[in-house]
Amino acid sequence: MKTIRDPLHGSIELDNLALELLDTPQMQRLRRIRQLGFSNLVYPGANHTRFEHSLGVYHLAKRLLDLMEIEDPAFLVSSLIHDIGHAPFSHVTEEVIHRYLGYGHEKIDDIVKRGEIGEVLSRNSLSPGEVLGYIHGKPPLGRILANEIDIDKMDYILRDSYYTGAAFGLVDCERLIRVIRILNGEPVIELRGLQVAESLLVTRFLMYSAVYHHHVSRIAGSMFLKALSDLIERGEIDPARLSSMDECELTLMMRDAGGYARWIIESLNNRRLFKRAIYTGISSFERGKRILDLRGKERRIEEEIASRAGVDPAYVILDIPKIPEIPGQGAKILMENNEVKYLYEVSNIVRILSDAVWDKWRLGVYTRKEDLERVAKASREVLGIGKEIKQVVLDLYID
Repeated sequence: MKTIRDPLHGSIELDNLALELLDTPQMQRLRRIRQLGFSNLVYPGANHTRFEHSLGVYHLAKRLLDLMEIEDPAFLVSSLIHDIGHAPFSHVTEEVIHRYLGYGHEKIDDIVKRGEIGEVLSRNSLSPGEVLGYIHGKPPLGRILANEIDIDKMDYILRDSYYTGAAFGLVDCERLIRVIRILNGEPVIELRGLQVAESLLVTRFLMYSAVYHHHVSRIAGSMFLKALSDLIERGEIDPARLSSMDECELTLMMRDAGGYARWIIESLNNRRLFKRAIYTGISSFERGKRILDLRGKERRIEEEIASRAGVDPAYVILDIPKIPEIPGQGAKILMENNEVKYLYEVSNIVRILSDAVWDKWRLGVYTRKEDLERVAKASREVLGIGKEIKQVVLDLYID
């Protein structure tokens, strides 16, 4: 048994199995994968990693099992290794992996079943299938690791708030863990824990625009993804390798590729970022939420904007964030009469958040400072921003 210090949870006790797993190359790689991608360009303290987050989730899992008086080594393993599939810069590169490979960071079957982690599980007589089941949300305990309100979210919201300095992360994780029960094979939250469950979701809502979708983070991530996608399409980087690389390795590879990729990496290193030519909410579009149907067609629209503006398409980026969501609405609340209801049924706050999240959504068009005016004008024409302008792109690509 070994004890380490964590700035959020205090002392975290690690048994021999956890120590064996932490010493594998797959877990050590997470020391070199930042939790928040390029958010350190906004919040200088946001350099925390997937490694320390994994330790935090493990600690919460261990605390949960202690309170429930359950022994389940497979669940503890799953809590520790649940993020080993993350590629460099975390969720920034998730979109690329989905686009080219059709899956996300949760697909870690090969990593768990083979190599050093598989050997550790075998030595300790643990089933890789059972561990993977928990990671993929197998009830009941797996739904406490990956579900509506889970220990993964508890740690990353608290940790992200702490390291960014955003004063939103006042979530009592200990209280929340204490009010989770297993009922009919499903996790439920006792009614007395309603307020702390709401506080978790309110905090995540506030972090959405302040941290996770801050415009500087979006711009930097979009620049990086455009350069990375270009290298993948030219066959210079295999997207299947991303989940085994660290940030230093990928950054050096992109810099050594020269050309546009090198220019982007140097721009990011020196914080010479694109500027916002357009940055607007859903109300700017005549067809409202149907603007989201343009996701996946950004490259063609960027070329149209660039053509009208008379600039190189490499220096025009259209950023259409995915559909905003408030995870946790479907969490189950155990009422005083033992009836089970969904969180959104008993919480006015959660129902309000479901609508309010659209107020934080922004579509962006980014470009170099010298091209701002031309790209802004062309973007308004192409995207149909403004009542007097026909919805050109929506007519072409949505209908």
